[in-house]
Amino acid sequence: MSNVQVKKKFTFVNIIFFVIFGVLTGVLWAYGSPIPLIPGAVHFRTFAFIIVTIAFLFGPVTGFFAGYIGTLVWSLLGGYFIAPHTLLVDGITVGLSAALPAFIMLRGKTLDELISNKGKFIWKSMFWAVLFGCLMILTTSMSLAFFTGLDYWYCVVWIGIADVVPIALTPFVVLLLAPRLKRIQTIIPKI
Repeated sequence: MSNVQVKKKFTFVNIIFFVIFGVLTGVLWAYGSPIPLIPGAVHFRTFAFIIVTIAFLFGPVTGFFAGYIGTLVWSLLGGYFIAPHTLLVDGITVGLSAALPAFIMLRGKTLDELISNKGKFIWKSMFWAVLFGCLMILTTSMSLAFFTGLDYWYCVVWIGIADVVPIALTPFVVLLLAPRLKRIQTIIPKI
């Protein structure tokens, strides 16, 4: 564990990066994920790993807002916006599925400490990312079934296909990007 404890502060710069990462996520989800699985509701989310990766690199709060804002941007650009579902359940659960794996693993540790043991980091972060991804899928499917009349298990299967495999890529993307983004990680206040 690091001897120096850095007090994390919420600043206006954080808000700017929440929006930047959220819009980037939404655009990648809308235009980089061309395969609709449930037309008008779900597509294969090729970049589902991006929000969990953002949470590990720039902090769980940043990951949460990247997921929430990304969901809103994606749904508006892709024509998937379903009023109460997108704003309340989908946005919040997607944000939490990004924030919670990083929150659990980063408690009292730096990312450098975590990734120093690559094998352990890969399996632990994949476990937490997939677990919270599955919880997001179950919750989002319930909401989608309620607001659209789609069958719950139909939604679980297709959202699972859309998200689980890309989410499982998270540790590999973090390991790839962490050393390359060291400089930018010092610019963005981590929260």
